[in-house]
Formats: sequence, structure tokens, C-alpha cells
Amino acid sequence: MSSKMNRKDFLRLSALGLTSLIAPWQVSAASVPISAKFKKNEINDKINVGFIGLGQQAIHLMAGFITIPEVRIVAGCDVYDIKRDRFKNRVNKYYAAQGIKNKLDMYIHYEELLARKDIDAVVIATPDHQHAIMAIAACRAGKDVYLEKPLTFTIYEGQQLVKAVRENTRILQVGSMQRSMDEFVHAANIVREGALGKISLMKAHVGEGPKPYNLPRQEVPKGLDWDLWLGPLDTKWYYNHELNPLLDADGRDECWGAWRWYQGMGGGYTTDWGAHMFDIGQWAIGKDGSGPVEILPPSASPYDCLTFRYDNGIEMTQQKFDGGKLGIKIIGENGWIQVCRGEFLASSPEFMPRKVDEKAIYETNVPHYQIFIDCIRSRRDPNVPVEVGHNSCTVCTLGNIAYELDRPLQWNPIVQKFVDDAEATKRLHYEYRKPYTLD
Repeated sequence: MSSKMNRKDFLRLSALGLTSLIAPWQVSAASVPISAKFKKNEINDKINVGFIGLGQQAIHLMAGFITIPEVRIVAGCDVYDIKRDRFKNRVNKYYAAQGIKNKLDMYIHYEELLARKDIDAVVIATPDHQHAIMAIAACRAGKDVYLEKPLTFTIYEGQQLVKAVRENTRILQVGSMQRSMDEFVHAANIVREGALGKISLMKAHVGEGPKPYNLPRQEVPKGLDWDLWLGPLDTKWYYNHELNPLLDADGRDECWGAWRWYQGMGGGYTTDWGAHMFDIGQWAIGKDGSGPVEILPPSASPYDCLTFRYDNGIEMTQQKFDGGKLGIKIIGENGWIQVCRGEFLASSPEFMPRKVDEKAIYETNVPHYQIFIDCIRSRRDPNVPVEVGHNSCTVCTLGNIAYELDRPLQWNPIVQKFVDDAEATKRLHYEYRKPYTLD
């Protein structure tokens, strides 16, 4: 975790934070080598994709990716047999209905999937604690990566994943699909164009942080490899079916995996929805390559809620606003805008977009996936590259550390270190159980 940064890295991160206007995928980055398979950019050269983690989110992602003509889903991996069977049945059923011949192989160990030379890219939709290990391994195996948000479980993991993507010249798209949605693009452009004037406050309603794990211990079902599910986590985390849900009569997960709500396994709403709404706030004010300099828990905040302060004086809070929906309200000297999924409100008609699609299916966002596929061919960064995902994830994790320590934190976003705070620094990572490692 070096405090040094060379000039090239500084300029690249600064560029991410200072882009003026935003089109759905206008963030630029250095070109990387084009794979031989796609040099001619022939549409008939299919992109073979493998899925790692086959829970409810993966099913939504699959339903979008499978409709892209140049994509072929050729592999799936999960540690639970009922999830593998569901994925296999749905993929095979779709291709059969389309009259497409496709061979789909299923795996328990993701390393076997990554070892296949014919797989070009992977979609990773596992619990957060597995993101870094799997994505780094995928980069080293020469695969491009679509990685669900939040990018990683710890800040240190994110730093290492950024290195792995760049050192292995990979394309990584973060699943922050709001950046490909018209209402959020419009919101960011309104702010960055200066229409609202000087911004003073952003109210991001995402929800509270994680809570202690208190679900009752249950017997691990046959067909689930709980040790593999834990991965680098300590074995003290015992099984309950809500962590890896069973399927209902219609083949749907009976609930969203509850691992996300508990300390030690997930980041609560702070990371689950903060990775969406805090992300939009940073994007709008030009802080993609940076971050807050001070983080205040509710007990130390003038707003009685989690508060982030930036070096330009802007504050972003975690609090409800009018209507109580999950979203973000941005307040400037000339007025305000408020954006939620399927809803856009403003203090003046001049700030309004032409239309908002209230019926959009947000978890099956084909344009966001198409950007990833296009970037595999062009070898240019997508609209949410790894550095952006890392900085947005860092904000969320900083918030949870402030919750845990219950005191103000000082953060240097350029070198990504706490300022003279050994206790907070210990929380940049945790000790993996053996033999798991990021090396």
C-alpha cells in the first residue's frame, strides 16, 4: 500500500475525475493489445462467455447477455448444485428455442473454467468477498471481466485488482448499470455543465450499514460446498439458508442472498446501494478519480447521518429525502435535481430530461452489457472501468469503517491512505484464511 504515485498514474486518475460532459460510454483510457480473435472485428467471431456465481443476480445478467447476438454463454460455475442446474436449464432452453447449437459446460471450481482457452470473458456475480480473488485470477488467465458491484470487499483488494487489470491489459466493466441509464446520465451532465451552479450538498439515500450476524445455525444442504462458498472468509461463519437461498417453486431465489447485510460477509446497504447512489454523486461532481477527504459517522455529523466531505467543500450524506426512495438529490445555488430509478424531479423545468422510462428493467440492462462486449472488440475501456469502480467502492467502505469506529476519519484519496490513523488503516483489509491469497 505504497503512498507514492507516479505522474502517469496521477494524470490518468485526474482525467477520470475531470471529464466535462458525459455520454453513456465516453470515459477514455489507453488502448491495450487487440486479441488475435478480434483483430478483424468480424461480427461472426462469437465472444465466448463464462459465468461465475449463479445466484439471482447472475440469472438477471444472463437474461441480458444471452440476447446479444455475438455472445455465446458456454460455461457456468457455482458451488451449489441447484444453482448450476437452474442456470444450465435456462441457457439450454433459450438456445434451443432460437435454433442455436451451443455446448454449455458446468463447473464447481472456477479455476477450471478460467483454464479454458476458448473462453474470452467472464461474468462474476458471486458474493462480494470472492470478487477480488476471482477477478484477479481471471485477469491473469487472460479473460476480460464483467464484475458485479461493489467492486471488492476491502479497499486493499480494490487496489490489487486495479493493478491486475492494467498489468494484464484486460477490459473490466463494473456492473454499475445506472451509468448507462438516461436519467442518471442526464443528472450527471446537468451538474457538470454547471446548470445548478455551485453544488453544496448531495443527499444520497442508500440505507444503513451492516449488522452483526445473528441468523440461526443450520445444517449445510447436500449439494452445497460450504467451504468453497466461504473462500477466504473465516470458518466461524456458519451456514444459514438465507446466505445462499433455496429456490422457490418457480425456480427463483427465495430472497436476495442475506450475506450482504452482515458484518464480516457484506457491507450492508452502504455498499449494496451506495455502490449505485454514492457512485452517481462522485460522477456528477467530477470525483471519479478521487474521493472524500473526511468521513463523519452520524454521531459527528451536523446532519446526524453518515457524511462525506470533499476538498472542494461539497458534502454528500446518507439520508432520506422527499419521497423516501433510494436515489440521490443534488442541491446547488441555482436549484436542485432528484433522481431515482424511473423518476426524475427538479426545482425547475429547465433541468428536466425529455423523458424517463418508468418501466425500465434495471437488472437486465442490455446497453450496459453491450458496452462491455463492444469494448472487448475495440480494446478500449468501458464507461465504468476498474478505477471508477474502485473509487466508488472505496467511498462505501470508508463509510462502513466510520460507522464501526464511530469517529471522524481523514482520508487522502490520491495515495489512498488514512491520515495518521493506524486503527483505521487495519481495516483496509483482513487476514484471509489459508491457502487463499491475492498473490
